[in-house]
Amino acid sequence: MAAFFSDYGLFVAKVFTAAIIVLIFVVVVIVSAKKKTPPDGLSVEHLNKRFEHFSNVLHAAVLGKEKFKKLLKEDKKEKKKKKKNQNKEGVTRNCVYVLDFKGDIRATATASLREEVSAVLAVATKDDQVLVRLENSGGTVHEHGLAASQLMRIKEHGVPLVVSVDKVAASGGYLMACVADRIIAAPFAIVGSIGVIAQLPNFHRFLEKRGIDFEQITAGRFKRTLTVFGKNTEEGREKMQEEIEDVHTLFKHQIAEHRPNVELEETATGEHWYGLRALELKLIDEISTSDDYLMGVSKKYELYRVTYKRHRSIPERLLGGAENLLSR
Repeated sequence: MAAFFSDYGLFVAKVFTAAIIVLIFVVVVIVSAKKKTPPDGLSVEHLNKRFEHFSNVLHAAVLGKEKFKKLLKEDKKEKKKKKKNQNKEGVTRNCVYVLDFKGDIRATATASLREEVSAVLAVATKDDQVLVRLENSGGTVHEHGLAASQLMRIKEHGVPLVVSVDKVAASGGYLMACVADRIIAAPFAIVGSIGVIAQLPNFHRFLEKRGIDFEQITAGRFKRTLTVFGKNTEEGREKMQEEIEDVHTLFKHQIAEHRPNVELEETATGEHWYGLRALELKLIDEISTSDDYLMGVSKKYELYRVTYKRHRSIPERLLGGAENLLSR
């Protein structure tokens, strides 16, 4: 009897806990639905000022109050002199516009990327640059193809495009990266995976053993090649393989067009490489982090990070979180 009450009490506790979790989730959804969603919008951060602020904070700690004041005074005098010379010569510093793209399976960041690119192209000149800090391990073909097309817009307007890979640009990520005029990558960044994959489970035998029929009606011989629940045919498999090979050919054409020095027979095998090896294979042009690149060009260019914030609904955020988990 004691065991019964113990099990019963544990069961009640589990049910009560589940009910509380569901209740909290419902309350969060209702409260969030009542809140006004903040409008989408573009934000711009002047990275030179950010670097200068960090430098000043550190100098203040290292030099002490008196020496730091002297440094600020000298720096102010130097800036005034440079500005005066620029005004005389009518010369202004060119800009590097920094865009961040963090990919997932469906490349959902493309919605923000297209707005950021449009904003930059409204002001950028051929003497400016665009740096895209790319982190993308790939996903659906058409979504990543659209993201690559957004980057192509920059090149078509004659603005130099640099892609920086600090962590990963593989598969659909490299489909995007390869359109750049220059690709830089960290020594251990993952690059490549020039291949295509399609996979799905099949439950036909499981359903058949339990006497469950699956009906699928199509019009068109190859409307559905492989299926999750029906019996797959050899013809369907061959057609799916043909479609995969076709996408792979398009992927290779993209690379051949934008990076003609890459030996596709050696690299288009679906393998990935770390940055140092990717440099040898000419998949990238330079070993460097985005931080080093920006610190280097900050002496000659004004750096602006351009971000388009797209505020997503709760269902979108939940779906995005699930997709990120699946991607990882």
